[in-house]
Amino acid sequence: MIKKESRNSVRIRRHEKIRKNLAGTPDAPRLCVFRSNSAIYAQIIDDTKGVTLASSSSLGLKAKLNNIETAAMVGKDIAEKAKKLKISSVVFDRGGYLYHGRVKALAEAARESGLEF
Repeated sequence: MIKKESRNSVRIRRHEKIRKNLAGTPDAPRLCVFRSNSAIYAQIIDDTKGVTLASSSSLGLKAKLNNIETAAMVGKDIAEKAKKLKISSVVFDRGGYLYHGRVKALAEAARESGLEF
């Protein structure tokens, strides 16, 4: 009997493939997204120094809306924090997730708030 590989292990393998060609620099740091069943998180990371510059999450915002609206709030919040740090462009790292649903809502809200990627 062949054991089925878990969804998360498939996602992690996909994320490793993406990360081979994606890195955040001081000019364009990496906007990294992680989503769980109950929350969504976003970080702006400078990979040359290995430092997280800004972060936002649905837990920190204490949002009580549905998942897509909450993800949009996180995207808007991370874009505002990036503006305060004078970061205008980032490299988007979707974390191995499909560009759909909450990940897409976060990305579009960040773009509408002024981040370029």
